[in-house]
Formats: sequence, structure tokens, C-alpha cells
Amino acid sequence: MTTSQVLQGAPRAGDVAPDFTLQSTDGDAVALSSFRGEERVLLAFFPLAFSGVCTAQMCDIGREFDEFVGAGVRVLPISVDSVYTLREFKSKHALPFEFLSDFKREASRAYGVLMAERFYSNRAYFLVDRSGVVRWAQVEEHPGLKRENKEVLEQVAAYA
Repeated sequence: MTTSQVLQGAPRAGDVAPDFTLQSTDGDAVALSSFRGEERVLLAFFPLAFSGVCTAQMCDIGREFDEFVGAGVRVLPISVDSVYTLREFKSKHALPFEFLSDFKREASRAYGVLMAERFYSNRAYFLVDRSGVVRWAQVEEHPGLKRENKEVLEQVAAYA
């Protein structure tokens, strides 16, 4: 598996990122297109809040959040959990970023990461530039795998 492996149906590097509008844990509706011309975005799809690998992944990002901010990228973690569940998850782990709820699975479908038989998304990363184009995509072979922040930050730096 390469670090740029994507599944069929998932956007690839060079593709325009599918737009979406999702509810955030702070109560705002967040549209991916609202970042165009403003800042780069790292979409971090994860299966379910409070599960072991997902908790480790989000807490790792939280511990190194300043590095993501310093690299000039907005991190948008996305899961199929409800806004209420994600708020509790954020609070319990004192995470410094807002989560997006894909409760209706629309973004997961648009990005080709919905695992229909489980009804949640696979773990995946999409780095979207200021013009709305995917510059790096990584869809894990299965949801138990995750990238280390070092690798993700290397990709962010490579497409600065």
C-alpha cells in the first residue's frame, strides 16, 4: 500500500474536492467551499467517536494541533456520529478543534469512504488546497489503521 492509496470513488490528487455542508460541534453549518481562497483544509474522516483507534487518532492530532495550525492547515475531523456525541467526545478529551457530523452520511458517500455494511466511514485523509483541489488523499485499507501525524504533516508541507 502506498501513502497515496485511494479507493475507487474517492477523490484523487488533482480532483476538485466534493463540496459539503455539515453541522459542527460549535453549532455552525460548515461548508467546505467556505474555505476556498482562504485556507487549506485537512479532512480527517474517522469511523466512530470513543472507539480505541479513533480516540488515539484525535488525541494525537489534539496534542500536536499547534503544528497543524503552524503549517497553515485547518483540520476538519468528520464522523457519522451525531453532533451531541461529538460534543461529548470533544469535551471528554479536551480537544482544541471542532468536529463535523456527517450523520446523514452524505460527505462519506461523496468521498467514497462510506463502509455501507457497517454504516460508518473508513479512516481517510484528504488535503484540500485553497482552490478546492485535493492535493493528497489517503484512504486506509481498513478502519483500524491510521497515519501518524508526522506523515500527515509531511504531506501538508509537501503541498504548501
